[in-house]
Amino acid sequence: MALPIRWALTVPFNGVSLRDHRALLEGAETVGYDDFWSGETAGPDGFTPLALAASWTDRMRLGTGVVNAFTRGPAVLAQHAAALQDASGGRFCLGIGSSSNVIVERWNQIPFEKPLTRVRETVEILRTVLAGERGPGGFKLETPPEKPPPIYVAALRARMLRLGGAVGDGTFVNFLPLVNVEQVVSEIRAGEREAGKQPGSSDVVCRFFCIPQPAAEAMSLARWMFAAYATVPVYEAYFRWLGWGEAIDPMVEAWRAGDRQRALEAAPEELIQEIFIFGDAGEQKLRLAEFTENGITTAVLTPICPPEELAGMIDALAP
Repeated sequence: MALPIRWALTVPFNGVSLRDHRALLEGAETVGYDDFWSGETAGPDGFTPLALAASWTDRMRLGTGVVNAFTRGPAVLAQHAAALQDASGGRFCLGIGSSSNVIVERWNQIPFEKPLTRVRETVEILRTVLAGERGPGGFKLETPPEKPPPIYVAALRARMLRLGGAVGDGTFVNFLPLVNVEQVVSEIRAGEREAGKQPGSSDVVCRFFCIPQPAAEAMSLARWMFAAYATVPVYEAYFRWLGWGEAIDPMVEAWRAGDRQRALEAAPEELIQEIFIFGDAGEQKLRLAEFTENGITTAVLTPICPPEELAGMIDALAP
């Protein structure tokens, strides 16, 4: 079963105030994008930008990409999801994941324990509550959505990827090297088969970091972005599972020793070239097509450029 390819953008746009997003969101809808997917790290929360997009667009699918299953309980997540499904007229998707020990434990003072179990149980509860039934403790939505929103599972390694295929309407992946797309997608498809689903029936969403410069010129920025992620324990484990352990060892060692400069210098250029999308619009589109040809069904583009260049880059990368 071949799903149509969807083209999406990450919101909010870096360096742009939320109140100034309207023209960019409307413009993206006009030039043919299909979705907006929010992020949630240390900027705005994952829901507010989508609430604005719900009122400023007419047809765009709106997804959290992603919020986590630790820092909000299932009842609160269900309230958020029901509210946005209502506000958007049924265009919302709830993307949830386990996040990382940094965000959950260090920043929010919540134990980061059994992430796979936490995500699985949260999805189960959300399915029940969003269908209008009572969840644990007797919680029931006052006004459940007419149509429950799809639920997407953010995943990095095998067990979570299989969970996404099994229990999700889609799976959200990130920092994916082109050479490893088949490895990642095959785990999602295995999860579908294990759950009795038609393989290929669920969406595979991937976020891409798009830098409109030749790789050589953009490499210092890409090294910094990569090192900041790949040294977080869950991402380090992910890259080791993908087979890049030896490549990241010098960078991780330097980072843990507190030598950020040496870590940046040791960031593996070959791996960065596999992940980031470099070049002019034509070159970027050709590279993105290699990912969609290998199993990515929704490409979420994150333009990495100054705010004043965003509108032009959004137009240039439009489907």
